[in-house]
Formats: sequence, C-alpha cells, structure tokens
Amino acid sequence: MPIALVTGANRGLGFETARQLAAAGFDLYLAARDEGKAVAAAAELGVRPLVLDVTDDDSVAAAAALVEREQGRLDVLVNNAALRPEPRPAAEVTAIDAGKVFGANVVGVVRVMHAFLPLLEKSGSGVVVNVGSGTGSFGRVHDPSRLESRLVEIPYTASKAALSMLTVQYAKAFPGLRINAVDPGPTATGMNSLPGVQPVEVGAAPIVRAARFTPADVTGSFLDATGVSPW
Repeated sequence: MPIALVTGANRGLGFETARQLAAAGFDLYLAARDEGKAVAAAAELGVRPLVLDVTDDDSVAAAAALVEREQGRLDVLVNNAALRPEPRPAAEVTAIDAGKVFGANVVGVVRVMHAFLPLLEKSGSGVVVNVGSGTGSFGRVHDPSRLESRLVEIPYTASKAALSMLTVQYAKAFPGLRINAVDPGPTATGMNSLPGVQPVEVGAAPIVRAARFTPADVTGSFLDATGVSPW
C-alpha cells in the first residue's frame, strides 16, 4: 500500500485531498499543526493523524522520525499547508507580514522537504506535490483575460511564485523523484473570505492526479486541471 502525507490537512483543500487519496487506497498521514484538529480530522476519514507545524523545526523533525519508525519510507508528500492572510492595500503590507507568509509558504516547504527527502528517496518512486496558485504565475498575472491579473495580494502571490522556483530546483536536484507544483484553481476553502468558484472536490482533483504520478510522468512542472500551465 503506498504511503502518503498531506500537510495542513485538517480542513479545506488539504482535507479533501487526504480524503481522495485515502479513497484511492493510500495509507495516509493527515498532518496538522494542532494535535486535536489532526486527531479529529483523521478520525473522520479513518486515516493516521500526524502533528506537523511547518514553521517549527522540532515539530517537522519529530513527524519525520515517526513516519520513519512506522513505515521506513514515504511515497507521496503533498505540501499543502500555507498561510493566506486577508488581502491588505500594498502600502500597508509590512516586513513582518511578509515574513509570516514566506515563513509558512516557502521556508516551511524547505523545512518539510529537508526532513522527508530521505524517506522519499527510500520509496523508489517518490512523489512530491507542492500546492501552488495561479496567482503566483507570471504568465497568468500578465494575461488581462485572467482573474489573476486583477489581483494585488502581497505577499501571498510572491510566496507562491517562490514555491514554483523551489519546485523546479528540487526537481533538478532529485531527478529520481516526481516533484511538481499544482494549481488547484480558485477554490472555496476555509483559508480566508475570498469567494471560490469551485468546490474543494474539484480543486483537489489535480493535486491527487499529480500525487499518483509514476516515474514516466513529468517532473519540475507547473500543472493545473487541464495539464501543464504557464509559469
């Protein structure tokens, strides 16, 4: 049975991704920074709870050590945990604001990758899905026909652009793994008050598809529901 881990999975897109992967036959770790929320959400799906705070070195290290003890490998890692604060006027965004968002959305992914890469390499066909966003796509924000071109959302959008480059760099460094970024599209979640235009079931689908990639599939790409998407 393949082993998967989804970060930030106690609600919204992460929870639905975990649900779909579990339904597809994965032995799944549902990770959240709050133990009570992790346990409750995992119990609802009948999967394994895991306490993992992407902003905390000790928490991530402990989570990786637990998976290593219990499984000895990890086949799929979905880096879903992210911080998206309510949009503010650009002139009001502070360095502290940016530090919090980048700390979770960019540094947090590096922290998780560092801890779990040894287990992914032991898989023999390890897969990483970084949950990106069209708001971080240079191609889309310069396309006046796209919703993303009309948004000004600092620093979330910049963090997702940085996540795309992390994806490419890790894919180059670890060619034996399938490492891709996936844009779920504008999705109704509990992360903030922005309106979603599709339910979480639809948004999770391309994430789950990429999580099931084999060594024959692409790596170092930016994907959405229709396939390869512009960076």
